[in-house]
Amino acid sequence: MAARSIIPRFTRFKTVLSGSRKRAGALALALTSVLPACSSGSHIAQPVETGFVGEVVADEPQAVLVGRDVLAKGGNAADAAAALGLALSVTLPSRASLGGGGACLAWKPGDSAGQAFVFLPRAGLNDAGADRPASVPMLARGLYLMQLRYGSVDFADLLLPARNLASRGVPVGGLLASDLAAVQAPLLADERTRAIFGNANGNVLVADDVMVQTRLAGALERMRIAGVGDLYAGALGQTFADAARAAGAGLTTLDLRAAVPVAAQPLTARVDGVDISFLPPPADGGFGMAAAYLSNVGQNGGRVRAETAVSGWRARQGAKGAATSIADAQALLNSGHIPAGSVLPALPASTSFVVTDRQGESVGCAFTMNNLFGTGRIAGSTGIMLGASPVRKPLPLLPVAIAHRGNQFQAAATASGQNVAADTAAVALQAAIAGSRPQVTNGVGRANFVSCPAGLPGDGSKCFGWTDPRGFGLALSSDHGKKS
Repeated sequence: MAARSIIPRFTRFKTVLSGSRKRAGALALALTSVLPACSSGSHIAQPVETGFVGEVVADEPQAVLVGRDVLAKGGNAADAAAALGLALSVTLPSRASLGGGGACLAWKPGDSAGQAFVFLPRAGLNDAGADRPASVPMLARGLYLMQLRYGSVDFADLLLPARNLASRGVPVGGLLASDLAAVQAPLLADERTRAIFGNANGNVLVADDVMVQTRLAGALERMRIAGVGDLYAGALGQTFADAARAAGAGLTTLDLRAAVPVAAQPLTARVDGVDISFLPPPADGGFGMAAAYLSNVGQNGGRVRAETAVSGWRARQGAKGAATSIADAQALLNSGHIPAGSVLPALPASTSFVVTDRQGESVGCAFTMNNLFGTGRIAGSTGIMLGASPVRKPLPLLPVAIAHRGNQFQAAATASGQNVAADTAAVALQAAIAGSRPQVTNGVGRANFVSCPAGLPGDGSKCFGWTDPRGFGLALSSDHGKKS
């Protein structure tokens, strides 16, 4: 499909909310001011037909609304996921930043298994000598590659909502407020982070305080005009590398040029006629999720904990000199002989989301800074929060799975939650495929899923999104052209 621009239009939605219910209406009104304006050179999008346009579920409500608006203007799931992911770099910089990374899984009708896009945080060449080593920024290129393969509009349009959110300011959400409170001392100790995350009273921002990121808006605008590649091989990249070194990050322009995401075949399983795709290694949370899910449904013998499966996998990888592969992981899942390891060390935080559209295309992603707020420093005038190097911090579990029966989408699930993320995602997937809501009472896992247990009907009436009610997330079911 040829690229086309997204043009804002007045729409009405049937909304199903979970989590931050009270603020959803206010957020919807606030975000009407951050939609992209039509430029004289744009190709006007065709009007969206009335009816169901998709589901969007994430940990951060303001980013959910951005994704929903892209669907409402004719974008598909990959377009909405890219815009949502970029918005998270503004609204949730504790867990998602242009300086961090992650992984996405995409599927559309006609795919046998879909495709995984892995852009995990990686260490820089000068990591060992850095004062506070940072990860190479992977998020923008990762989302660009995913949207290039599965999207339908110009990527530049998808940068606009994030840019506008950064320049005009956003109210601090519940999850970001919680993260700010957890690490307020180091953030307030640095002049640049204090300028963004501190208030006039010398404390960190709290929920509903307005957070403005003018310099980050400038970096997003630069990428919109010059292309994402400018962060990796252009003037923006040079500025970023210089500022990162000044912040003790140890990154170079060579690191940026080498920051190439990977498109790979996902891990797969077939259970009761349902085909399921999982994120593959090195996003090994997908392997753990698959192992736990298959044991939960009785496919692989006794119960398997995702955390110990990943621990065993990482030990196996180390023993083989990192020679393990996706094929190796698939063979282990097929055989049911899952390597068992001990519990993992404390893992970094992450965030996740799922987007589906009216055609059944689905994208699930999980992002990380490899530490709350990464290194706790910003790359100078770019305004980009620097992720933490995986040499100093272990990579988190990033689990995503998408299930379909033939060409009919059925479910997509993901989760965050440090060491229990993959186990939580496996439980969520089982509930999503069954069309039920999981019973959650304790633990740090927070799941997001979309369920269409009877397939995707034209009106989306049998589909629903779910986010853990203990968290701060939002699930939106958008019904365009009908009264709320």
